[in-house]
Amino acid sequence: MTSPDISVLSMVQCFLLLAIPLTISYLIKLHIIRVTTDSVARMTVQLLMVGVFLTFVFDLNNGFLNLAWVLGMVTIATYTTIRNVELKMGRLLAPMLLSFAAANLSVLLYFNEFVLDLENLLEARYLIPIGGMILGNSLRGNVVGIGDFYEDIKRNENRYLYNLSLGASKYEALLPYIRKCLRSALRPTLANIATAGLVFLPGMMTGQILGGASPILAIKYQISIMIALYVSTAMSTTFSILSTIRTTFDEYGLVRKEIYREKKGKGKKESRHHCH
Repeated sequence: MTSPDISVLSMVQCFLLLAIPLTISYLIKLHIIRVTTDSVARMTVQLLMVGVFLTFVFDLNNGFLNLAWVLGMVTIATYTTIRNVELKMGRLLAPMLLSFAAANLSVLLYFNEFVLDLENLLEARYLIPIGGMILGNSLRGNVVGIGDFYEDIKRNENRYLYNLSLGASKYEALLPYIRKCLRSALRPTLANIATAGLVFLPGMMTGQILGGASPILAIKYQISIMIALYVSTAMSTTFSILSTIRTTFDEYGLVRKEIYREKKGKGKKESRHHCH
């Protein structure tokens, strides 16, 4: 049994569902009509382009090309993570790129070798979709973890400096902030793990059932992938924090102020204030 095809007409009917949130936005002035249409348009174009290219990649199934695709996803995930927190690229890009690659690729290759028992670890049909799921979850965890870590340091700088003045090493003074941000980063994944099957049916399991797999096989895949998502998020967030500390703090244990990106609108307000 295979999943039924979705015709062009069916896709148009699916897009018509967007009329509901757009109407709500119009009636109560949420001002998200343009954001919604832009986001859906970008998603559609991007996924169509990826779909066309992946068809070529899957047919070719070249190990080097498959790995290059995953490394490209790692780079985009790293860039997106830094762009989604109030930090500048300069001192974070290299350590976070290495952290993402080390954590996510190691879990992905372990999964393909020992869980799926593949003959070809770089098989496109498994490497790219599973890699995408692992990276997507790591991205969300890192946005929360890295963002919270540096925001907490900035907000509680006096407390951090006080601990340093009492003789604590840089890592001893930072440990409470590391613990807090890791809990924040991992909490959503843990919540998904705890409620899977009772509150919602996870995407991989649903996709496999729709594709004709037995529910038991789909459950085995889902349990395995959720463990992989949790491990890769824990590893990548930990690696990202520890590796960026080396470049974002100076030799005295002080955070470098230039790593923080100015929040949008703040500069305009300040310049307006000075003009008056």
